[in-house]
Amino acid sequence: MRRLLLILLSLIPLLGFSQVEDEQNQEVKEFTATVINAQTEFPLESVHVVNLNQVKGTITNQNGKFTIPAAVNDTLYFSYLGFKTQKVRVTNDMFRFGNTEIALTELAYALEEVVVRPYQLTGYLEIDVKNLPVNNNAYQYSISGLNTSYEAGSKSPSAVTKVLGAILNPADLLRNLFGKKPRQMRKLRQIKEDDNIRDLLASKFDRETLTELLQLEKVDIEDILNNCNYSKSFIKTANDLQILDAISSCYEEYKVLNRNQ
Repeated sequence: MRRLLLILLSLIPLLGFSQVEDEQNQEVKEFTATVINAQTEFPLESVHVVNLNQVKGTITNQNGKFTIPAAVNDTLYFSYLGFKTQKVRVTNDMFRFGNTEIALTELAYALEEVVVRPYQLTGYLEIDVKNLPVNNNAYQYSISGLNTSYEAGSKSPSAVTKVLGAILNPADLLRNLFGKKPRQMRKLRQIKEDDNIRDLLASKFDRETLTELLQLEKVDIEDILNNCNYSKSFIKTANDLQILDAISSCYEEYKVLNRNQ
């Protein structure tokens, strides 16, 4: 009896490993479905669909249909202007029966009072352009011999010191950020190579899609960019594609510096 119990106990880890391996080796197939408006049940055209696991993107056609590579248990991320974003887990039944419909819900916006402050325009373009407010918060610093420049946010001496500190000891600044997130960082190149995902990110400014793709929190993204000496102005105003390219550029520099140490 004791021997039988020991055999059963020894098999438990093997069964668990086999289950994990099966999940990881799920066959990737073409998955087709239709996206509709939850209120009207009309098909939605040009909805962005991203497979967060396979890092592939597509958009729906005029009939609301899309096809994307997917495996069972993959998560699909749906994004459409004026509608709530939605995540859907792919199941065996979706492949088996087909005709899957994904319903998106419209967002309800509460309009707030907006105060318009008029500028004293003269009607002469050259004069009016000079009178418009200019964002003076973002400055680029570069050093001869380096192929990159650094944003520091101002012309103050402390800003220059911050840049020099990043250049002289950048790997130490970034190791804690990038070193703990190797899986997320490996996705960067895959994301950049998919045109549909890039088009989606270029139209986004809320970091929501980016956080889902990279499995990072917004605060992590800000920490990375701050330590890479991007200005607060850039972090607040850049679209998600610009943020992605900035993180990717910073990560590539980190890998080179870390390799040389």
